[in-house]
This record gives sequence, C-alpha cells and structure tokens, in this order.
Amino acid sequence: MSKGKLALIFSAVVLAVLLALLPKVVINKDKKADLASNGAAAESSHDPNHEGHEDHAAEAAAPADAANAHMTATPAQLKEIADLRAKFNRASSPQDKGKVADELAQKYAAIAKHDSAGYFYEQVAAVRPGEKSFQKAADQYFEAFTFAATQERSQQLGQKAQGLYAQVLKNNPANLDAKTNLAMTYIASETPMQGITLLREVISADPKNEKALFNLGVLSMQSNQYDKAVTRFQELLAVNPKHVDATFYLGVSLAETKQKQEAQKAFMRVKELSKEPEVLASVDSYLQKLNSAQ
Repeated sequence: MSKGKLALIFSAVVLAVLLALLPKVVINKDKKADLASNGAAAESSHDPNHEGHEDHAAEAAAPADAANAHMTATPAQLKEIADLRAKFNRASSPQDKGKVADELAQKYAAIAKHDSAGYFYEQVAAVRPGEKSFQKAADQYFEAFTFAATQERSQQLGQKAQGLYAQVLKNNPANLDAKTNLAMTYIASETPMQGITLLREVISADPKNEKALFNLGVLSMQSNQYDKAVTRFQELLAVNPKHVDATFYLGVSLAETKQKQEAQKAFMRVKELSKEPEVLASVDSYLQKLNSAQ
C-alpha cells in the first residue's frame, strides 16, 4: 500500500478515525484514492497562484531559493533543475523548449513535485499534442490534486487535470484510465454525478476495471451504502485477490454491515498481504474493536 496520498473523501466518523491511521493512497497506478477537490475546465497556462514553487516561466531560482521550495530534493537534483530551467528560458524554438521541458518534467516528478512536472509536461504537449503527451501532464496534475492541502488548491489542480484529461479523451474516448481519473476529480466537486456517470461508463466498457470498482466501492462507503460497498470490493477481489486496499475496505464494510466473522477474515487477510506498520496498526485497532463488541 502506497504512502503517497490520504483518502479524504469519507464523511463517516468511524472511517475518519480509522483512515487517519492509514498511509495515504492514490487511485492511479493500481492502488486507489479518495479525493478532495473541485472541478471545471483547465486553462492552458501555468497557474499564477502556484503554491510552493517559483514561477516556472521565470529564470531559474538561486540554489538557496530552490532549496526552500524543494526541501525533499538533494543539492544535486536542485542544481540539475536550476540548470535545465535556465536552458529552458534560453531555448529559442518551441521544439527546443519542448525537449528541455520534457527533461524538467521528469526531474520534478522524481522529487514528487507533481504540479511542476504537470506544468512542464503541459509545455511538451503544446509542442507535440497527442493522447500520450496530454495524459502525462494530466496524470501529474492529478497526482498533485490528491496531495492538495487546501480546497482552493485542490480545485485549481482538479481544473487543470480535467482540462487535460478532456484532451486525452478527445484523442481517444476509449482511454479508461483517463476517464476514471477524470471521474474522481468530478466526484469531489460540486457535480459529483458527472463523475459517477463516468465511472459507470468505465464499468460498462470493462466490468473488471480495478480502479473503477475500487472507487465505486469507496463512494458507496461514503454514502453509508456498505452493502453495495461489500459487493464492489468482492467484485474487485475476484479480479485481484491481492488488492490490499480493497481487502481492508471490504473488512470495514463487512463490519459496518454487522458481518463480524467475515470482517475479521478480511482483516486477517490484510495482515497476510501487507507488512506496513501503519496498515497493521489500523487492522489491529479494528480487530480489537470487533473483538470487544458485544
């Protein structure tokens, strides 16, 4: 289970307490996600209110400034980025800028600065538009979206991801991965039914789609429809029996539907599948509650 992003979508208090103990997760890359965001069409230019980073169109920052913005990066990584940004600013042709932008995007992604990576992949897409280039940018903005610490920032990043995923689907309407991520940006917006509709379209096209099944299960939990959540997670586990997150949330859903013994089995299965301390602590906490229940 990834430690990348925390599910923020649940409203039930019992889940909120439990999920606080869990590592964060993401729904792309065959893991999962619950998101907090808003949605609309993305702009093609970089967000001028970009938090935590310098304006990417400006000259490369001095190492000290870059260090403040990228605390997780090594000095060598910061220097590479500063040098590439200077090279990007000096590039005279769109093709040259696109080539350097691709390098910059990779460097930013390597230090988990996904919004910055998204911006530079967006510059690549402007030079070489197409399904794959748009999706690279969209996926990075989506990653940043799942990390967003505030509703305002989440909304900004969600908008960027939505606009770019729209371009992906314009090039290839059958891209289910893009459609699933797009759906999740709408789920947490003021138009959640738009996201639900997209997820149902994915399931209709691919009944065994793991990401869509997982997200529909999560959404059922959010609306306290735990019986439906049980069904979705069971469908997912029939496809992928080793899906740790689905197994865990199946246990939660079974417990909420008073199926104590089945819930215990699910949690014990999680302990077989994962050795991460945060996960095991959460499972033990839930098992303790189940064992102490009358």
